[in-house]
Amino acid sequence: MKDVTVVIVNWNSGALLADCLQHLALQTVKPKKIVVIDNFSSDDSIAGIKEFEHVDILQMQSNLGFAAANNYVLQQCTTEFIALLNPDAFPAPNWLEKLLLAAETYPESASFGSRQIRHENTQLLDGIGDSYHMSGLVWRTGYGAQNLDHSLKPREIFSPCAAAALYRTKVLQALGGFDEDFFCYVEDIDLGFRLRLAGHKSYYVPEASVRHIGSATTGGSGSDFSVYHGHRNLVHAFVKNMPGALLCLLLPLHLLLNLVTIAVFTRRGQGKLILRAKCDALLGLRRAWRKRQQVQSTRVATLGEIWRVLDKQFLPKRQQNLSAKPKRVVSRQSPRYPSKIEG
Repeated sequence: MKDVTVVIVNWNSGALLADCLQHLALQTVKPKKIVVIDNFSSDDSIAGIKEFEHVDILQMQSNLGFAAANNYVLQQCTTEFIALLNPDAFPAPNWLEKLLLAAETYPESASFGSRQIRHENTQLLDGIGDSYHMSGLVWRTGYGAQNLDHSLKPREIFSPCAAAALYRTKVLQALGGFDEDFFCYVEDIDLGFRLRLAGHKSYYVPEASVRHIGSATTGGSGSDFSVYHGHRNLVHAFVKNMPGALLCLLLPLHLLLNLVTIAVFTRRGQGKLILRAKCDALLGLRRAWRKRQQVQSTRVATLGEIWRVLDKQFLPKRQQNLSAKPKRVVSRQSPRYPSKIEG
């Protein structure tokens, strides 16, 4: 139960990082190792955690991004499980215990998501996992919904939000970890999609809760940083991972999504930014297509299995009635650095 490494990627998180580690110190099940990997922060966040024992601090000489920083630790990880936690996510004392228990209970699942609660208003959810719409739009299930303990049931999800998630280490290593070209944003959904294609499932563990601030270091979900990376990566995730027959079927819908997105952000005054994101996405298509060939050549999941876990609502809903009878599929909205992809 204790063979787990907790990884925290830090970049200018200030006092939040120390607060996160204080919550980790209270866990009912102690991790075998805690690693803080710092992406060349310019603040005093690392200086503020020097007094914490049993914490390995790795300081990079540049900002590797969320994806590459996690991969750096993943490549060297020897524990059976690896848990990812954002510095602005504060876990309940039994967070790790509940995730590990779920991993024992559901051996067919390779990843496990937490119940993320809004830090500023614990009556509301920050999300329970990630959803992938057939158009390629992504969001966090239950974002902004009421946080009602009795109405939240364990269920299968498309993928967990990597702000607070548990993975089977060897499975991630076999897939090569996160796609480092994503830098940050949508990289956890891309990984979740590849896990699906490889035949693995993902499970939401409501008893494993964290309070999550979200967007604590990158300016929010509407910042230039998050809009650019999120909407560039959204295209590459779709091209890389959608199986051939579904790619042909859904490509017109994906193109429509991108056109609507450009129009929406142009009205918001971010027209040049969204056009740069989409142009860079097009420029990167050849590289994404080469990756697609590798991903699809090792696909185990059938078209039906992938179709089943896609969100197929005509108009995607960011908030769902979580008190209803649990369905086999769920949805999403928001990421680790900031909040998820708006369109």
